Amino acid sequence: MSETSAVVIGASGGIGAAVADAFQASGAFGVVHRFARSLAGEQHIDLEDEPTIAAAAARVAEGPKPALVFVATGVLHHGQEPERSYRTLSAEHLMRDYRVNTVGPALVARHFLPLMPRDRRAVFAALSARVGSIGDNRLGGWHSYRASKAALNMILANLAIELARSHPQAVVAGLHPGTVDTGLSQPFQRGVTPGKLFTPAYSAERLLAVLDGLTPADSGGVFAWDGARIPA
Repeated sequence: MSETSAVVIGASGGIGAAVADAFQASGAFGVVHRFARSLAGEQHIDLEDEPTIAAAAARVAEGPKPALVFVATGVLHHGQEPERSYRTLSAEHLMRDYRVNTVGPALVARHFLPLMPRDRRAVFAALSARVGSIGDNRLGGWHSYRASKAALNMILANLAIELARSHPQAVVAGLHPGTVDTGLSQPFQRGVTPGKLFTPAYSAERLLAVLDGLTPADSGGVFAWDGARIPA
């Protein structure tokens, strides 16, 4: 594995940083690339600015092939509270969540999947959410976030089908990290059951264990931090 690299998009966030640190500590990859919107220079990437995605992929292409690409980005509130009713729906909110949660990861796939090895296991993973499951939706609300994550899950399913033709050992997966103590979940932690609010390091450890156990037969699915498959 020293002849391959790992890529973490969103490596300055809580989960992304913990995932990148875990990759680095494992010694399984010759290079661990860290990209984020808040990072400067060659580490900068903005999922709402495709040229920065293309530039990041070009830099990765100069070194060992990426055997694992982990997209740890996402937006939930950040100035716009999740809608609890259809009465608060707005085009601006919907489009913002789609740009970051759906279109961004799709463009990462467009530029990074061609770099991944075809003759060995390769993994493309993106943070999704249980609330993106249509079959598991019992509460409604959070329209923009739910819809953008459901759309992301469809993108991942499509990628899995297409990638299987050229990369038979590849795995594409969405990951639900649980409720993690980060800025994204902070306004919504009050009702979390004790013991179910995870540190970023613990969540990263669990997610990487889930990825380690997935096979090409699982490709296209969305999996929770405990390994359970989440309904589409």
